[in-house]
Amino acid sequence: MKEQIPASTVRVFIALAPPDDAKEELARELRPAYEAYPRMRWNRIEDWHITLAFLGELPAPAVPLLRPPLAELAAASRPVELALRGGGHFDERVLWSGVEGDLEGLHRLTAEVRRVVRECGIAFEDRPLRPHLTLARARRDDPHSVVKAAGELAAFTGRRWPAERLHLVGSNIGRGPGPIHYRDIEAWDLRGGR
Repeated sequence: MKEQIPASTVRVFIALAPPDDAKEELARELRPAYEAYPRMRWNRIEDWHITLAFLGELPAPAVPLLRPPLAELAAASRPVELALRGGGHFDERVLWSGVEGDLEGLHRLTAEVRRVVRECGIAFEDRPLRPHLTLARARRDDPHSVVKAAGELAAFTGRRWPAERLHLVGSNIGRGPGPIHYRDIEAWDLRGGR
């Protein structure tokens, strides 16, 4: 039996997002794949992000508790220099681009974000960080498209860019038919060291 999601919940995660020009650089690289694999469910470019902590379904009143400590963390944290590189897949179902650059700084920021979430009393599955940007999902009857697209993306090396904003994001998963859409609940500049 499928669990009903109460209307008073929000699906939430905390993330970094590449700047528009870095996303456009990757989108240009993906143009042949968009045409070759039209049946894959491609994420919208404006929704591309690097998840630091996936919190899942939260009661709506819990979300405002995250704002002050995340704002404080962002103000004390330095931007992290990253780049998008190559491609891969999870279980022949999810196509992703890899992330390289200051991975030590990324892991440090992730640990701090997760500490803040725990201190707010919010329980979540604390999975190991595997830095990536999800690009598309295969349809159940066509898993080979993801594997082929990942291979075609393997040589991609994007330019370096500073991740300068921390995003608290909500999504509409489980809210009926249609594509997944994300929206910033709030975002803060990473200002530490400025």
